[in-house]
Amino acid sequence: MIDKIKSIFIIPELRQRILFTIGVLVVVRIGAHIPIPGVDGEALKDAFNQFQTGLFGLFNNFVGGAFEKASLFSLGIMPYISSSIIIQLMGSVVPYFQRLQKEGEAGRKKINQITRYGTVLLSSMQSYGVVAVFLPSLTSNGQSVVLKPDGWFIFTGMVSMVTGTLFLMWLGERITERGIGNGISLIIMVGIIAAFPNVIVNEITLVREGVRNLLSEFILIGVMFLIICFVVLLTQGTRKIPVQYAKRVVGRKVYGGQNTHIPMRVNTAGVMPIIFAQSIMFIPSTVSTFLGDSDFARVLMDWFSFEHPFYWLIFGLMIIFFTYFYTAIAFDPVQVSSTMKQQGGFIPGVRPGKKTSEYIDNILTRVTLPGSISLAFVAIFPYILMKLMDINYDLASFFGGTSLLIIVGVALDTLQQIESHLMMRHYDGFLSKGKLRGRRRI
Repeated sequence: MIDKIKSIFIIPELRQRILFTIGVLVVVRIGAHIPIPGVDGEALKDAFNQFQTGLFGLFNNFVGGAFEKASLFSLGIMPYISSSIIIQLMGSVVPYFQRLQKEGEAGRKKINQITRYGTVLLSSMQSYGVVAVFLPSLTSNGQSVVLKPDGWFIFTGMVSMVTGTLFLMWLGERITERGIGNGISLIIMVGIIAAFPNVIVNEITLVREGVRNLLSEFILIGVMFLIICFVVLLTQGTRKIPVQYAKRVVGRKVYGGQNTHIPMRVNTAGVMPIIFAQSIMFIPSTVSTFLGDSDFARVLMDWFSFEHPFYWLIFGLMIIFFTYFYTAIAFDPVQVSSTMKQQGGFIPGVRPGKKTSEYIDNILTRVTLPGSISLAFVAIFPYILMKLMDINYDLASFFGGTSLLIIVGVALDTLQQIESHLMMRHYDGFLSKGKLRGRRRI
């Protein structure tokens, strides 16, 4: 392994790409600690403790703690991700975007431009909500976290956060172009990993104080190893559908005749079902805050708390539903069948056209079922672990859910790109047998 790591830095281009990526990620982490003007940092930290396990806590986890500091990168790269998802969904229902998707490179550039415009719009709306509504409403010991909540604070705060998001988007594109791995995904992953050192320090403190014993820590390490292995298998698992291409003679050349396959991923939807389900599951608790101290509000808060089995059941069922929903959008059997027919490809024993699309759809449905159940288990497992082993959410989030799926997926994608560079220059990759398979980008 050491020799293979040395091989990375022997290749000048690969070394430059890795160093460039590391440098950009350092800039990202520095920006996450620069607050916007007019905010009391200490008061904000104390006031934000009540939101650690809610929607804002989940969002803060994605942006590497930048949100609780009200920094320039408070919104993170999430407005860009949201804009990309919206454009992707519109590509399935809006004819204009469907035409752009079929126009090749020119259409892709136009879609990227529209996505950037959408990022500006979403980040402007979100930043207004943060600086004009959320931050002025926070208090710590009777003291407002905003020193002077006037129009100038709203303007400077919005400009700072929107600029920070656009800067992150630009940095992500530079990593993709000049670095290694997918830039946007790496920025999200680094933000999530940034909380891990504090988690380790807290666990060490608990062991020293006698709150937690060494045996429970070793059990946690073993459980983490097993769940990471399970997530890797879930991310890499595929069902291969064999495809043959008929031979075509054009002049003196023979085309086709080769055997290939269609890789049907067990988890085609990635982390999107968890994100969608998580967003909806926070609605009842949000509604309960507007109902005051009523019996209905208390029942709603109780049933939709992380500790209640009802929450786990509904959350799991919604993940299964959204897995099928997003898979249906991301993978179109009719389009795959049509493309195969145009290129002279066919599945052995299956007639081209409608029968092929029905066959692929049937396989996709059966493959998605265990994938969706496994995804639901990974998402629910942190809450179960919190209940069984009495650990806090910061530590439990690394045992499953969106955070672990993103970390594993992005790490595998980055290793796959490094592997490709090494193999292209006749160096041994990280695997002695087989190759790392890539993944769908976030």
